[in-house]
Amino acid sequence: MKQLHDVDLKLVRVFVAVVRHGGFSAAQAALNVSQSTISEQMTTLEARLGLTLCERGRGGFRLTEHGHATYEAAQRLLLAVESFCMDTSVLAQRISGRLQLGLIDNTVTDEASPLPAALQRFLALGHDVQIDIYIGSPAELEARVLDGRLHVAIGHFPLQVAGLDYTLLYDEADGLFCGKGHPLHAAEQESDAQQELISASRVAARAFLQERDLRLLNARVASATVDNVEAQAILILSGAYIGFLPLHYAQRWVDSDRMRRLRPQSLETRWPFTVVTRRGMAMPALLRAFIDGLRFAGTATG
Repeated sequence: MKQLHDVDLKLVRVFVAVVRHGGFSAAQAALNVSQSTISEQMTTLEARLGLTLCERGRGGFRLTEHGHATYEAAQRLLLAVESFCMDTSVLAQRISGRLQLGLIDNTVTDEASPLPAALQRFLALGHDVQIDIYIGSPAELEARVLDGRLHVAIGHFPLQVAGLDYTLLYDEADGLFCGKGHPLHAAEQESDAQQELISASRVAARAFLQERDLRLLNARVASATVDNVEAQAILILSGAYIGFLPLHYAQRWVDSDRMRRLRPQSLETRWPFTVVTRRGMAMPALLRAFIDGLRFAGTATG
């Protein structure tokens, strides 16, 4: 494709919608067109690019290698278009556009998080905006901010990546937990017997905090690793593992006696949640307004 035209942007949006929905049939409702029309548009896009983007047929929908690369490029292109729209909207004395926001999983129960208040304040300003939220692991979020698929991400990022800026937002507290069927559930707190049981227990660790979790427990290896908090909770609730969880997230199971917090006096830690943006990026007005709202809400709840 030597030159980009308006029709090409429309075809790119169709392609992205098809990939996000997992096929032509599933994308019909989102695009409000027939499956045959989507098929024609995809064929036109492939002809314009000179590439085969996907395989479709009885075996189902599947991206080719070129299709995967084009999808990544398409997301960056559309994000750049949205950023352009954000900037030009300022000339008309209004802020509008699409904000691509990334979050780590299971923070909704955290009353210390300034995000709900920030979103309420941000949208109350009357902005004509659409917010798309992507939930991912810390590494996924950093990669997406770095390559332009996300404007901003919020979470705990143990290893900071070159090319990104990290701004402290608030702290999240976590602790060690076991499930009701675990021997530690009935052991006396802060006792030698409890410590011996902890040392003998299977440890479930979050992959992005594995080294830290094992160090705190003086353990050599993890018996299980997970990439999100929900998977960690499932293993702990089985009664076969101990592991660390955010206090706000585990509280529901502590209240129902399905989990017990272990050694709260010595094994509580606080982890910084930060706002991540791409270093050197010309920040659109919409993004500046959102980040200002986060900082204001963080000050109010801190």
